Amino acid sequence: MNSQLAKIFLEIAEYLAMDNIPFKPAAYEKAARGIESLKKDIEDIYREEGLDGLEKIPGVGKSIAEKIEEYIRTGKIKYYQELKKEYPVSLLELSSVEGLGPKHIKTLYDKLEIKDLADLEKAAREGEIEKLPRFGKKVQENILRGIEFVKAGQGRMLLGSALPLSEKIKQRLEGREEAEKVEVAGSLRRMKETVGDLDILAVSGKPEKLMEYFCSMPEVEAVLAKGETKSSVRLVQGLDADLRIVSAESYGSALQYFTGSKDHGIKLRRIAQEKGLKLNEYGIFKGEKQIAGQSEEEVYETLGLKYINPEIREDAGEIEASRNNKLPKLVNYDEIKGDLQMHSTWSDGSASIREMAQAAKKIGYEYIAITDHIGKLKIAGALDEQEVLGQWNEIDKLNKELDGIKIFKGAEADLDEKGRPEFSEEFLSKFDLVLGSIHSKFRMAKDDMTQRLINALENPLINIIAHPTGRIIGRREAISLDIEKVIEAAKENKKILEINCYPDRLDLKDQHIRIAVEKGVRLSLGTDSHSPDQLPYLKFGLAQARRGWAERKDIVNCLNLGELKKVLTN
Repeated sequence: MNSQLAKIFLEIAEYLAMDNIPFKPAAYEKAARGIESLKKDIEDIYREEGLDGLEKIPGVGKSIAEKIEEYIRTGKIKYYQELKKEYPVSLLELSSVEGLGPKHIKTLYDKLEIKDLADLEKAAREGEIEKLPRFGKKVQENILRGIEFVKAGQGRMLLGSALPLSEKIKQRLEGREEAEKVEVAGSLRRMKETVGDLDILAVSGKPEKLMEYFCSMPEVEAVLAKGETKSSVRLVQGLDADLRIVSAESYGSALQYFTGSKDHGIKLRRIAQEKGLKLNEYGIFKGEKQIAGQSEEEVYETLGLKYINPEIREDAGEIEASRNNKLPKLVNYDEIKGDLQMHSTWSDGSASIREMAQAAKKIGYEYIAITDHIGKLKIAGALDEQEVLGQWNEIDKLNKELDGIKIFKGAEADLDEKGRPEFSEEFLSKFDLVLGSIHSKFRMAKDDMTQRLINALENPLINIIAHPTGRIIGRREAISLDIEKVIEAAKENKKILEINCYPDRLDLKDQHIRIAVEKGVRLSLGTDSHSPDQLPYLKFGLAQARRGWAERKDIVNCLNLGELKKVLTN
């Protein structure tokens, strides 16, 4: 129910923005973010605590809480239905195309009766959009490119949504007495940034009973196939899930086989053949006799390899590294000491600095950086110089009051087309750390964009380049740049590149992280949190770091407070 409600409130925000209504769209967006980040089912919160419990959700006030109550009781929201009648368009589908905001969508509906992606593509290909005022040929071309980008990502779910969903299903299955072992395999276990489906393996002495339960779970929308050892369902969230029952003797081999990647598995089977063995999902066989397969560790050991972590099973040199005992010691969650990008109510966050710091302290962090927007980015509530002074005063008081956690005075400064931060140098020099980031002019020529970031890296007042490629997964392409030149500039200037942990960013991507690691460029993890419930997003960025072969030494968040202060002041 959480995902459905979040989607509804995002659509309500878009509908209201179409009518140019102030303030309310932002309120519904905040509520949607708060609901998305819940670890508990919102229906359970309501049943246990009523409206009071709903109002404790970040971004949810009395009016929105009442709409949630209405949805839980009736399965619909009257206000939402009325908005849909006024504008019968697929809002989230259309707004997923880069550059299409609510006002554009309203114009397209009013002038061309465009209701969905298919209508949009047809109108663009027939040249109808370029005839509209304030659109033109270039906008039409960008829309067509955006449509192709969106279509390429359809049918896949962000890791940030798929992982909690898979954990919930795994927890349900593990709670059944007939389930002896349960694990989610596939691209999710490899922690890929998007997931096409869920592959679940289980060991059970009563497979029929477990299959019956799997097919009747609350998350199941439709049963696609049902058998004794394999069943397939479509989940309410739109993802397909398979459950396979395997024997205890084959569990390790099956887990390795269904985790993938395909290319990794092909190479392992080739190694087995070279040794006169056969490897498949049932085990490793010498002739007709199974000699290994109960555990993954046993499978790799039998093939003469060290165990390879799932995140790096992509046939990208990991098998050779395993054979030569040169696998990286991947960074672990318990090595992380803090979070180096988050926002508060001073800019576009929904929680106070105190609330963010207390939540981070509860996690066990030594430090956080509050990096509210500064400069000209008013759409994100960017602070001016007077507001920065007020924020610093609050941080000074909190650092004296709160034991066990340090709050760094950080900032996220928007970079102009030359890579210059849009803020006074005198003020920038007084921050503990400054993130430089691109929030505009995404379509510059490759050489110009590359130089833009190199200029920022050469600026002594900037410590970290945030979300360096500017992508939003499934919605906005990465900016055009020579990433290797940017990484080289970071190395030369001893600067840090961010791995943004927000689920729809995960920027840098794993291939870029690998290049940075090989060149000795340090990386930071920043959740880009706008509320305490988003601080756990760090695990997604950490997974991206692990996929890029990053070790403890590569991630500045693994430094203790004293060590990090030295890095930031040098």
